[in-house]
Amino acid sequence: MRQNAFILKGNICYAKTKEHLVGVEDGYLVCVQGISQGVYPVLPEQYRGLPVVDYGQRLIIPGLVDLHTHAPQYPFRGLGMDLELLEWLDTHTFPEESRYSDLDYAKRAYEIFVEDLRQSGATRSVIFGTIHTPATVLLMELLEAAGVKAYVGKVNMDQNCPDFLREADAGASVKDTRDWLEGTLGKFRNVAPILTPRFAPTCSGPLLEGLGELQREYGIPVQSHLSENLSEIAWVKELFPWSECYGEVYGHYGLFGGEAKTVMAHCVHSTDSEVELMRRKGVYVAHCPQSNVNLSSGIAPIRRYLEEGLLVGLGTDLSGGATMSMFRAMADAIGVSKLYWRLVDQEKKPLTMEEAFYLGTKGGGAFFGRVGSFEEGYELDALVLDDTGIRTTRRMETRERLERYLYLAEEGGRIAAKYVGGVEVFG
Repeated sequence: MRQNAFILKGNICYAKTKEHLVGVEDGYLVCVQGISQGVYPVLPEQYRGLPVVDYGQRLIIPGLVDLHTHAPQYPFRGLGMDLELLEWLDTHTFPEESRYSDLDYAKRAYEIFVEDLRQSGATRSVIFGTIHTPATVLLMELLEAAGVKAYVGKVNMDQNCPDFLREADAGASVKDTRDWLEGTLGKFRNVAPILTPRFAPTCSGPLLEGLGELQREYGIPVQSHLSENLSEIAWVKELFPWSECYGEVYGHYGLFGGEAKTVMAHCVHSTDSEVELMRRKGVYVAHCPQSNVNLSSGIAPIRRYLEEGLLVGLGTDLSGGATMSMFRAMADAIGVSKLYWRLVDQEKKPLTMEEAFYLGTKGGGAFFGRVGSFEEGYELDALVLDDTGIRTTRRMETRERLERYLYLAEEGGRIAAKYVGGVEVFG
């Protein structure tokens, strides 16, 4: 296991901006104390005493960031993809999540999820657990041992859900969440808690108010869902008729940006006022293209969000999304943006490969701080990609090899090594 100070040598590629992809063939990526010191075509004199790990012609890219996924849904990925959101929740999600009251079951399921996540391209993840505190703590412990950095949330919901998955009341939910925070804050090196109201319909006003108070007291981030499905949005308006938009429900209780660092999944049908509120409050959008297709939710207008200065990253949204692959998430983001341009608004041009790669690395990485790039001062998360199994007769430049990998990772790609915060996870 390599850590602290070392150099990775190979064909290096990373996003500097949404439009600017940096590629350095036979380059040197310098890591000191887990922090990137930059990428160089020729190794500077001051670093020549550090050990060099030479990966030859393999690609070296920043670790990928999954801004939205559900660990307890992993066992039924690929099922129920002919349903819309609310029916899918009742048919598959809620029954499965109720099983995590059994810690033995939770251990079996979470061990599979965490090991697959460790082997995946994601070096950072923002994760939903369930309402069950012991199972959520177990998930955090398994992620810590795996060396993946993550925010993990104990889910809150006290209404509009099955009795077998409903917390007793708002007071009990807030108390359990406080106890969970007291037991996990500062306990882990890689993992931290995040407040997780499932979504507004399953949280009463008193519960949201209590979670807002916890946020202000502990200063921790927030995750939830926003404007994913038209039926869901109508339901929110019925439950909270005073709100101008869905996002205002969270904002009313102090759970929507500003001092509360916040990521909201989907934002497929956000209104103009909601978009402006997200921009003003610095709320991150977790774009989950495969899930939005699978659950017939629609196409999020990501080009608009980028043009208007919103903070955007990508999510797999397991198991609305059927795969853990962040490479697939990037390819899907490009694909659905083409449909949006062709079918919805021809002034909103499709995402480029550079932009999708930025969203999957530096865009989402910003939620964790200086993460997702190899620029000097960024935490060093890196993947070493072996694309020799994706056969071709052509000689390709580094950018072309990266583009091809996004689409063909599962055909013949292999992650040869993975580093998180300067620590080798495997290799």
